Amino acid sequence: MMKLFISQPMKGKTKIEIEEVRAQAFKEVKEMFPREKMVLIDSIIKQDPPNDVNRDIWYLGQSILLLAKADVAYFAKGWRDAKGCIEENLCASSYNLITIETN
Repeated sequence: MMKLFISQPMKGKTKIEIEEVRAQAFKEVKEMFPREKMVLIDSIIKQDPPNDVNRDIWYLGQSILLLAKADVAYFAKGWRDAKGCIEENLCASSYNLITIETN
């Protein structure tokens, strides 16, 4: 079973826009690996960070914990313009995850 992590820009996006990108990404990756059972890692952080931390770094840390469970990391359109996505990509590439990068 392959576990899929989706990295996508979320700032300024609605919940529906985010979910549409995730559904399309999941479909694309399933088509790339038709013989594999695919599970999507829920990488949308639902809790708020503590008040005494840098919010952006805290969210990045939480997403990297989820990325650590992945076999495949998909980077959705616009990822190169989002600091968190860039950092997730560096981690995925550095630790030899299968990475799929869109433009």
